[in-house]
Amino acid sequence: MISLVDKPKILVVNDDPNSLFALTNLLEQWATQENCEVVAARSGEDALREVLTHDFAVILLDVNMPGMDGFETAEAIHQRPRSSDIPIIFITAFVADELDRLKAYQKGAVDFLFTPVIPQMLYAKISVFVALATKNEELRRQARQLSQRTTDLIASNQRLLREIEERKSAERASHAKDEFLAMLGHELRNPLSAISSAASLIGLPGVSADSVGHAKKIIQRQSRHLGRIVDDLLDLSRAMSGKILLNRLPLDLGVLLNTTLDTFSATGRLADYQLVADVAPCWVNGDATRLEQVFSNLLDNALKYTPAGGRIEVICEVEDGEATIQIHDSGVGMAPDLVPQVFDVFVQGNSTLDRAQGGLGIGLALVRRLVELHGGTVYAESDGPGEGSTFTVQLPCIEHATETTKVVPMDTSEQAKPAVLLVEDNDDGREMMAMMLSCYGYPVQHAADGFQGLATAAASKPDIALVDIGLPGIDGYEVARRMRANPDTQHMKLIALTGYGLADDQRRVMDAGFDMHLVKPVDIDQLLRAISDCLARAPATART
Repeated sequence: MISLVDKPKILVVNDDPNSLFALTNLLEQWATQENCEVVAARSGEDALREVLTHDFAVILLDVNMPGMDGFETAEAIHQRPRSSDIPIIFITAFVADELDRLKAYQKGAVDFLFTPVIPQMLYAKISVFVALATKNEELRRQARQLSQRTTDLIASNQRLLREIEERKSAERASHAKDEFLAMLGHELRNPLSAISSAASLIGLPGVSADSVGHAKKIIQRQSRHLGRIVDDLLDLSRAMSGKILLNRLPLDLGVLLNTTLDTFSATGRLADYQLVADVAPCWVNGDATRLEQVFSNLLDNALKYTPAGGRIEVICEVEDGEATIQIHDSGVGMAPDLVPQVFDVFVQGNSTLDRAQGGLGIGLALVRRLVELHGGTVYAESDGPGEGSTFTVQLPCIEHATETTKVVPMDTSEQAKPAVLLVEDNDDGREMMAMMLSCYGYPVQHAADGFQGLATAAASKPDIALVDIGLPGIDGYEVARRMRANPDTQHMKLIALTGYGLADDQRRVMDAGFDMHLVKPVDIDQLLRAISDCLARAPATART
């Protein structure tokens, strides 16, 4: 309906000009006091036009009019949805019998007035409907305001929910990046520590030729490992920014896969696994180097998360014009919530301090980007933890077609050196550090994990222990706490040797009962000074 504007309106309908003038004049005197507006109509047709334009609080309708009489006019007014609720008071000069009254009420009348009209009676009847119309308009206005407020609140709540979700997403991304940076530091420091130790060993006087040769091999092996980390980082950066240019040529994926498997076999990486390969010729338009990188990363992933003795299946087939390559393993599998995220940057399953699987969690992100650059898709599937994983790549087929090393002076002192226990899970790093300390005259025992370290410490009671934090089994924090709790080892000096170097990591180290915190790589000068300083200190205790 058209809403009331400013004042309630009263419609007076009468075909007699004198009666119409008298009635409207009588109402206008009252309407001025009550803030109402009076509208006149001289026929039923005029009345219908008025109700199509305005809302009325009440209609005073003459019964006896030529053409369309009052009954017909009332019926027409109430047939229109716009005006069906307007109350109508019939006015007549004739005494209406019961049948006339019944007919009037059936046409929608709410009351009768007889002429001559008594002003007080007219005002009393009109005021009821004017007050009702005013109240209804106020309720509609309040309803509109409430609806607008509700709309505003809903919009505000939606904005707030979006902001909360955006903030959570940003916090998750920031946390993932922080974890990645910490992980990157750890992954870089481990090989750097072994390289630094091996390089220092080569420069020591009196080192045997065999030891030098062994140290050089360690440097080469760990340098290759560092190179792979850097290559992955650079490749991912270039892939994400679209700066990788593919050298696409027709190639047979079957041949490429077999070559990749031969490389893995030649290096002995598949020796401890049951390999099943079903590879058919599949021609695609692709970059051989990048696609080999894709499949190497997927095989790396399968080997990383599959225990020795497990099964690796490689299948390559053509179906509906697409090459489908599946690499299935019988390894640790994935939780349902990890599967959709496994190709996201910085995501890695079962990320724990022991870092048993290693890696940066970017290999699969690089796989997805390289596959997408080839116009293909890649997805992961797993039935859950312990059920293995399957990675599927689909690609469109084509028709066949050296730095100077600082020399550390040897300590030729005849003074007996303190006994050292080295607890480190990185074989190269542990071996190099043990060899260097031995060259300086320190008696060294070593252990590859936390439990072995605790047993060795309790049995031999060395003067000082160098303990890595990221150990398999129990981490270095727990090793320190247990050593401090054991009367046989509680006075032993403890130095944390770790790839984790954040301020919070140092606080946790000291809380666990370590005397000192060293971040890998540690050169021999730094290590010897740390051992000397640590032995001069009062022993620490674990905080509870």
